Amino acid sequence: MSAPIAPKTPTRAETCNCQAIRAAARHVTQFYDQSLAPSGLRTSQFTILAKLKRNGPLTINALADDMAIDRTTLGRNILPLQRDGLISIEASAADRRAKELVLTKAGEKRLRAAAKLWFAAQARFDTVFGGKRAAVLRALMATVVASDFAGLRDPSS
Repeated sequence: MSAPIAPKTPTRAETCNCQAIRAAARHVTQFYDQSLAPSGLRTSQFTILAKLKRNGPLTINALADDMAIDRTTLGRNILPLQRDGLISIEASAADRRAKELVLTKAGEKRLRAAAKLWFAAQARFDTVFGGKRAAVLRALMATVVASDFAGLRDPSS
């Protein structure tokens, strides 16, 4: 008779929240990038165009805050959008020293075409993962984004 097999103790990597979230994010991003590929946009670029459409012109700082990414990463993502004429960078009407990102007519057209692909990707995700589970996942991720793990956010805001 053989000895019972002890359950495997998870390694630190297997219990690392950061690694698990990053792996899931890469997996989902690859799926959405493949889905959006016919539009010529990556998921991050689609998000930028959609936020500009929804919110109107935004400064780089405001958009970076809204997307929870740093300015440098946002800057790398907006360069091809500007090069392709999908966005323009203009002086703010409120403060001529500030620069705002503006969705162009060409950007609106590309966004409309990409949105069809995005909706199909959303439907596929919900079919495979489950619509209710996907809604719970989004709510949990919003809570994660709003959490101040490192105490870096201003408590008065």
